[in-house]
Amino acid sequence: MTEHPSEPALPVASLEPGQAPRYGLDPVLDAWLLHFMTENNLEHSITPEKNASPEQLRFMVALSPEEIYVPCSDAMFAHLFSARADPMVVAEYDGRLARIDGLIDDYVPDAYTRTKIRTLCRLKYRQALVKPTMIPSRLAKRLCTILLTQSGLDDPHRERKRAFNRRAFSFIQSEAFSAMLYACPDELPGCRALPDLRFALDMLELRRLLALGAMPAIWTGEGAFPGRGELDAALARFPADFAKLEALLDPRRGGLKILFLADSAGGVLFDLLAVRTLLRLGHRVIVAVKDGFYYDAPTFWDPEGDPILDAALSGARFVSDPRLGKNALLQIMRENPLTVISDGTRERLNLYRVSVTFARAWKEADLVLAKGSLSHKRLIETSHLFTRDVVSFYGDGECGLRLDFKPRAPGARSLTEAEITAKAEEIITAMRAAKAAGRTVMFYSAVIGSIPGQTKTAIELVTAFVAHLRGKLADTYIINPAEHFEEGMDADDLMFMWEKVQRSGLIDVWRFQTHFDIEKSFELLGRKVPPAWAGKDATFSTGCTKEMRIALSMQARQPEMQIIGPDPEKFLRRREYGVGKFCDAGIDCR
Repeated sequence: MTEHPSEPALPVASLEPGQAPRYGLDPVLDAWLLHFMTENNLEHSITPEKNASPEQLRFMVALSPEEIYVPCSDAMFAHLFSARADPMVVAEYDGRLARIDGLIDDYVPDAYTRTKIRTLCRLKYRQALVKPTMIPSRLAKRLCTILLTQSGLDDPHRERKRAFNRRAFSFIQSEAFSAMLYACPDELPGCRALPDLRFALDMLELRRLLALGAMPAIWTGEGAFPGRGELDAALARFPADFAKLEALLDPRRGGLKILFLADSAGGVLFDLLAVRTLLRLGHRVIVAVKDGFYYDAPTFWDPEGDPILDAALSGARFVSDPRLGKNALLQIMRENPLTVISDGTRERLNLYRVSVTFARAWKEADLVLAKGSLSHKRLIETSHLFTRDVVSFYGDGECGLRLDFKPRAPGARSLTEAEITAKAEEIITAMRAAKAAGRTVMFYSAVIGSIPGQTKTAIELVTAFVAHLRGKLADTYIINPAEHFEEGMDADDLMFMWEKVQRSGLIDVWRFQTHFDIEKSFELLGRKVPPAWAGKDATFSTGCTKEMRIALSMQARQPEMQIIGPDPEKFLRRREYGVGKFCDAGIDCR
């Protein structure tokens, strides 16, 4: 008689409240976490084409070794971490199924197709009920995908969202709105100087816009618009955490780069007015919307068919490329105070599924402003800490505006564009001084992070070889890139810095590492060449490949610049860095 395996027990090492899940505490817990990740289709090692790599996640989430990011609130994860079907989870599943049922009834006229879609959705729902470890929003995404693919619909709520925007716009055009937004305060704020007064009035305007944007009755209701009394009541109980946001936004501290996560049609018009206030203060804003249908959330394509939303975004730069590099993103932000991107998803905020462009926008931002209760669950109601300051706000019914501030993780290092540029200028100044003293300036490009697991060895090799060159070459100023690395820099940061140095026009000799250099380096270290390094040279490096292109372009401008090393035609095997990595996207860096 065949014995059936017993029901797996829950892990011995349970998770403490407020503790982020991590591998390595208990083998059963590890198995359960991996099961959880695969059931939700979030495991990068299994579906790397859909899910962010650990390195990309670390652009946004402060993760310690072995810690995993869970895209739901701590409360929801605790309910999912159960041996039986948790009633709260089942209720959430029921709500997602009921919502999709409503869409099927409203937007699928053909009875045959309606029955097919409804049945398929119920099968997926029942499958989720067998062992409820699926995050409810992931179930909602699957059900929504079934509806869209089987019905041929691309956005069932398109007209509904336009109607919300029309109603919100009607209110914004009214005299009542102008009176509410622009009315002078009963008492002018304390004023020691005009900039103080100007900033105080801007913050009053921002408060009013945030309060109005938290009143969904304006765009969803059919009744009268709210009056001055409702606004005054909302302002009277304004959240205390706004003071922390106000301190960050003071333009006298310098302009910020802000990533703004939009929430809902209708309300987005008030959000965009708030964004205009931020622009007036000298900040630069990237507005992130959805890539496709997610109920009432604005999408990247909505402005094409909605003249009201299109006008509200006038002057914005729309960026459709989902894989922007650092240089391209920073250039766009420098040239455009207001930029619009897609987050790359059709679901509630899920940092595993966001686009590379969104992840880089988060990394380059100084502040993340997130609108909506659903984003609040993912950003505030979680033990995870993030790499940037986060402000989450939404309308909380009778309580009015809810606004919470979560500071960036204590260890999160943020190198700004200005800091990286200053570091590049410091190197350029030293190069100028060397040339003024009659010395030859040499740049040495070498393999650093392109051989998995060999970064420490690579730094030892280049350091030993550059020391050897410095002892051999008279009156030569040699730049060793390994001497200028700072903690917190990724490959994009380094390339951004080095390209400024390399395009300064101050390099006389650009030397690329050869296999002879590597052999000599090991000899200098008193070691034999291991298999991982045999036959390697600069052509194996993604960074060196990019630098050879720069070297050739600079040589075209400065024919006297000398390039030493492997034949430029051999720099063909590498393309781009993996996101957040120091090795090529085409190889496994682990």
